[in-house]
Amino acid sequence: MAWFICVVILLLCSKSEQCTTGNASKLIEHTAAHFFEKMQSGKMYFIYFGKQVNPTIGLFIEQLEKSADVLEDYGISVAKVNCTNEHIAKYCTGEKLMKKVYLFRGGNVLKSFDTDTVFDVNAIVSHVLLVEDISSLTAGLWFLHCKGASQHSDSCPHTALRRALTTLHIYTFLQLMEAPLVSEASVEPSEVNMVHSHLQVPLLFLFSQPHTVALDRVTAQTLAWRLRGQVGLVLIHRESPDVKIPLEYNAAYRLPGEGSEVKYLILNNLEEVIDLFRDESTPEEEDDDDNWATLDVLDDEVAESVYRDRAQSLDMDAVTELTADTFHNAVAESDYTVVLFYVKWDAVSMAFMQSYIEVSESLEDADVSDVELAVLDCGEWTDVCSAQKIRSFPTVRLYRPQEPSQPYQGMLGTESLNRFIMLSRLVSPVLLSSPDEVTSFLEGDMYQRHAAIAPVTVLGLFSSTADAGVPVFKEAAKALRGETMVGLFADRQAEIWAVEYSVTLPAILVSRGPTGQTEAHSLNLSMPDQLVTHIQRALLDTFPELTVENLPLYLEVKKKLLLLFVGEEESGRKGNKRVLDDMRSLLNTGLLNPYLPCWIHLGRTPAGKAVLEAYLGFLPLLPALVVSQLATGGEVFHYPTGRPLMVQPILQWLQRVEDGEEPPAGVIVDEKWMPSMPFYDFLSVMDQEVPGYASQRSAKTKTNRIERAEGEKEKSSSGGGERQARTGAHDPQGSPTTKPPQTSHHHSEL
Repeated sequence: MAWFICVVILLLCSKSEQCTTGNASKLIEHTAAHFFEKMQSGKMYFIYFGKQVNPTIGLFIEQLEKSADVLEDYGISVAKVNCTNEHIAKYCTGEKLMKKVYLFRGGNVLKSFDTDTVFDVNAIVSHVLLVEDISSLTAGLWFLHCKGASQHSDSCPHTALRRALTTLHIYTFLQLMEAPLVSEASVEPSEVNMVHSHLQVPLLFLFSQPHTVALDRVTAQTLAWRLRGQVGLVLIHRESPDVKIPLEYNAAYRLPGEGSEVKYLILNNLEEVIDLFRDESTPEEEDDDDNWATLDVLDDEVAESVYRDRAQSLDMDAVTELTADTFHNAVAESDYTVVLFYVKWDAVSMAFMQSYIEVSESLEDADVSDVELAVLDCGEWTDVCSAQKIRSFPTVRLYRPQEPSQPYQGMLGTESLNRFIMLSRLVSPVLLSSPDEVTSFLEGDMYQRHAAIAPVTVLGLFSSTADAGVPVFKEAAKALRGETMVGLFADRQAEIWAVEYSVTLPAILVSRGPTGQTEAHSLNLSMPDQLVTHIQRALLDTFPELTVENLPLYLEVKKKLLLLFVGEEESGRKGNKRVLDDMRSLLNTGLLNPYLPCWIHLGRTPAGKAVLEAYLGFLPLLPALVVSQLATGGEVFHYPTGRPLMVQPILQWLQRVEDGEEPPAGVIVDEKWMPSMPFYDFLSVMDQEVPGYASQRSAKTKTNRIERAEGEKEKSSSGGGERQARTGAHDPQGSPTTKPPQTSHHHSEL
C-alpha cells in the first residue's frame, strides 16, 4: 500500500436541471455598501449591473432569477445592482452598462459575459460553471493526497491530470501517483532506471553535496510537488565514487525515449526548472490543439470559418443597426427596407453578414436610393423578433409600407440576395396594353437593366380585365416578386395568341429570352397560392444546367435524374454543344417523362466532380451520362464509356435500365448524418437522460405519429366517433402537400 491515503475523484460537468419550487426568489439586490462588503467575503457572485428595464432586459432578469436557485447549489450567489439608485465605479458607467454580467470571487472579476450570451437559465448556468480555471475543464481528473490532513476540515493537496482523458493517460497518471515523490541515487544519471522511463515521462536530476543534503531534499520535494504527474525527480549524491559529474552543473534532465541523452545545465531558481518543462511540453499541447482544430472543421465548417476570421472586423456602417425603438419607424419610412434578423452566436448568421454588407455596398454603388438595408440582433431585441415571428437564423425579410413583409428564401449569398432585391422593386404584375409592349416585355427590352438577372419572364393572358381570374393572377404576381418578372395582358388579342399556342385562356407565356423558346400553359385559377405553385413549376427549365443554387428546386420534382456531366476544357466547347444538342433532341421523343434530363458543367460547378466520383467511385472520361435513382433505392447507372451519345443508343440503354438488364455502377447509401466524433453526439446524450427523447426517427415515423395524434384529436372532438376520411395527403402541419418549391437556406448542406 502507498505511504499516503489517496482518493481519486473524477469530476465531470453534468447538465444542471432547473428546480422550480415555491420558495421566495434567491436573486439578491445589492446596495453599493452591500456590494463592497460581499466582495471581501471570498465567495463567488454572479452580478448584473443595470438601469432602466426594457422588455428585453425584463426577459433576461426573469432568467437570471431562475438561475439563482440552480447556482446556489454550487456556492454561487446571483445578484443585481440598480445603477439608477446606486453608483459603483467601473460597473455602473460606460457603454457596456446593461449589456454585461460579471462573475466575481474575492473582489476579483473572473470573467464577464454579454447578456446575449447568457440569454436563458441554461446558458447562464453552463457559462458560469465553465470559468477559465481548473473548473473550466468539461471533464477532469484530480488525485487528492489526504494523508497529511490532520482534520476532516483541512483541504488535501491535489494533483491534476493535465492531459486528455484517455485510457492510456489515466493509467500513466495513476502509476505516477503511486511512484515515490522524490527518489535518491548514487550513480550517473544515465544509469538511473525508474518507472517514469517506462511511462514515457521526463526525469529531472538534482545534484546534492554532503553539507547541503537537507536543504537539497527540501528543494527537491518542493519541485516534485509542482511537477508531480509530469516529471519524475531524482536526487543524485555527488559524494559517491560512481558519480563523475562536473562541479559547475547543479541539474540535468533526460527526455523519454530510447537513446535519449542526459543534458546538463545550471539552474539559479525553481522557476527556471518549471519553465524548462513547460517549454518541453509545448509541442505535445500544440499537437493536441491541431487535432482539435481538425475535428472542429469536420464538425462544422461554417463555424470554423467564422472562428478563423474572428479578427477581421465587419464594416457595419454600410447597414443600419435597428433596435426595439427604431424598428417600426424604419420599416415604415423607406419604400423598401430589407432586414436581416440574426444572433451573434450563430455561425451561419455571422458568415452571411459579410455577404449582406457587400449587397448594401453594391446597391449604393448602383445608385439605388429607395432600398434601406438593416440588421437586428435577436439576441438583444428578443421582443421584436418574437413579434415578427422569427423562428430561425439568419432570416431576411423585405418590408414595404402598409404591406405584409416578404420573406427571402434564396441562397445566402451576395448575388442571389442582390437579384431578389432588384426584382422586388419592380411593379408586379406589369400591366401591358399593346402587342408591341408584350413583345418588348417578353424579349427583355422593356427592363434591360433586369434582363440579365431575370432572363425568364412570365406573361398572363386574359381576354379582358373583367375576367374573374385577373384578381387571382395579380395576387400571385405579388407573391412572386423577387423571383421573376411578371406581366399581364388582358385584351382580345390574347385569344388569337391562345389559338397559336394551342392553349385555352386564361394562360401564361413563359419566355426564356430573345434566343430561347416561349412556352404556353393553360391556368387553373382557383387560389393564389396554387397559381404560384403552377407558375414556379412552369419556370423550371426542361433541360436545366444544375448549379448549387437551383438544385433544390429540381429535386422537388421527385423524378429520376438523367444527368450529363460535361468537361471544362476549352477544346471541349464544340463537343459539349453537340452532345447537349443531342440530349435536347431526346426531349422531343416524349419518352423521357419518368426522368428529369439535366446537365452539370464541371468548370462552372466544381462540386459536380465530387458528385460524379461519389456516384461511380472514380472519375470517368467526359462527357459522362448517368441515371440517378436516389428516391428509389439509390442505384446509379453509367452509360457505357465510348458508346456514342446519340438518341437511339441512349433510349435503348434506358430501356435496359428499366427492364433490370443493366447492372448498377454504384449505389448511394442513405446513411445517417452522424457526428464526426462520438462525443459530438449530443442527441444520444439526451437519450441517456430521457430514453427516446431525442432519438432520430424517419420522416415516415414522425408523420404517422402526428397523424395518429390528429386522429385521436378528431375522435375526441367528435365524441369518440369515427375519424373522417381524408381526400388528400397532408404534411405534418396538416397543410396540402401541393406546396410551391422553396429553397430552404437555413443551415442547409446545399
